[in-house]
Amino acid sequence: MRARLLSVPKESERMDKQPFKGAADGTSGAMKDAAGKMNGDKKPRAEGHMDKAKGAAREFIGDAKDARRKTDKGDIKH
Repeated sequence: MRARLLSVPKESERMDKQPFKGAADGTSGAMKDAAGKMNGDKKPRAEGHMDKAKGAAREFIGDAKDARRKTDKGDIKH
């Protein structure tokens, strides 16, 4: 049998990593928030809220970048 090589997508075809990083930030923020809530400590709760907000912003930016790439490529009709 002959092995087939997988083609690596071009930079313009790749999906942006920001949504994944945003999801990770949001998850860690939720964990910090829950830990602070359980311990009654305000500092981890505040950090958790900030991380969740940062995650949401990253996801939004990544989604916007992906949408722009699709419109530039012509995948989305105006």
